[in-house]
Amino acid sequence: MNFTRLLTRSAIVSLLLLSPVSFAQTFTFTAIPDQDASALQQRFDKVARYLSTELAIDVKYVPVKSYAAAVSAFRNNQVQLAWFGGLSGVKARSLVPGSEAIAQGVEDQSFITYFIAHHEAGLTPSETFPLSIKDKTFTFGSKGSTSGRLMPEYYIRHYLQAPKQAFKRVGFSGDHSRTIALVQAGSYEVGAVNFKVWHKMIESGKIDPNLVKIIWQTPAFPDYQWSIRGDVEQAFGKGLKAKVTAALLNMSDPELLKSFPRQGFISAQNSDYAPIKKTAQAIGLMD
Repeated sequence: MNFTRLLTRSAIVSLLLLSPVSFAQTFTFTAIPDQDASALQQRFDKVARYLSTELAIDVKYVPVKSYAAAVSAFRNNQVQLAWFGGLSGVKARSLVPGSEAIAQGVEDQSFITYFIAHHEAGLTPSETFPLSIKDKTFTFGSKGSTSGRLMPEYYIRHYLQAPKQAFKRVGFSGDHSRTIALVQAGSYEVGAVNFKVWHKMIESGKIDPNLVKIIWQTPAFPDYQWSIRGDVEQAFGKGLKAKVTAALLNMSDPELLKSFPRQGFISAQNSDYAPIKKTAQAIGLMD
């Protein structure tokens, strides 16, 4: 081997040892599929471009088909960051040591679930839990959703009984947009839906108030958050967690924030979601 070739190989080895961040894989993130997939793709492709600029590394959004798939992707290090709901975030962080909730929407401190009903169900708005939903047909959102399953089921069990006993038929739509569509079409008489998705669909004209209406809202609870893996800096370099956190907290593009929709993002920590874990354990969704 000649001297020039030996020198070149030595230089490459030195670079690999001294600059691991330069050769790290693409930084990837995902999000729970809580509404229409095309809307999510548009939103999070914008987030990926924003983070790429702010972090000066390649960032890619990886869509998933279910809440469980989002948790699995996080656990398996297929993604290093995720936009989770309260329950999916608690589950995911419990599977990856050192993982942290780092940011939440301003509204996520006090999130709400709406119980909505088709007009033919004969239900009227109530300030107290609507006991009259008993023996109706009812759809939750995803089985792993905080606002679409965990919290509404908690109150149903508290005021009535287990959903299968409380309702004539129980379904899981898969996401909030679908829940609204099913109740509006009369496929289910009552459903549980994320209040942010409801208002976004009202604004876009996708809800006919003559067919479907809100009949009750839950007390507030903590919900969505950005969670990052505890080992992220081993692959992407020291200080990345702080940089990602700062980028999320400083997100100010009105159009990007509107797509969530959120006023902005604020700091979050794991302890903020202790009530979610306690509720999930109370109704048997977590050990």
